[in-house]
Amino acid sequence: MSEGSKGIPRPLVKTNQGFIVISVLLTWLTGQYWILALPLAAGVLGLVFGYNPVIKLGAKFLTKERCAYLLEDAEQQQFNQSIAVFCLTAGLVSFIAGWTIAAYIFTALVAVAATVAILGFCIGCFIHYQWKMYTYRRKQGSSH
Repeated sequence: MSEGSKGIPRPLVKTNQGFIVISVLLTWLTGQYWILALPLAAGVLGLVFGYNPVIKLGAKFLTKERCAYLLEDAEQQQFNQSIAVFCLTAGLVSFIAGWTIAAYIFTALVAVAATVAILGFCIGCFIHYQWKMYTYRRKQGSSH
């Protein structure tokens, strides 16, 4: 399999992001914090087993060959999903513990990041790039 074929079609990435946003909004509107467990479970399955059910279900609705779509880097998406899983976990645990302010902060972080990504700017990508540059510069500095 070629490196380019390991990417994730952009519509599937956006579907996953939309699922996160809708889940957070439904949690806020209904007060049913268990709803956060849905995108959280999908994210954990994707990170641990490489099987995100939201993306797998969305793939059934793609109308073109996967190579016809702009492909998102799988490693980058794993990084982004890690951030989402962290925020969703922290939000869900905070709701369960009764830490309402923390719950809203963590769920707002993930909802805003996913919304902004849907609109075209990937906060996780920016953080990932900055981290890669930091580690590169550190490595270059230690080799001199």
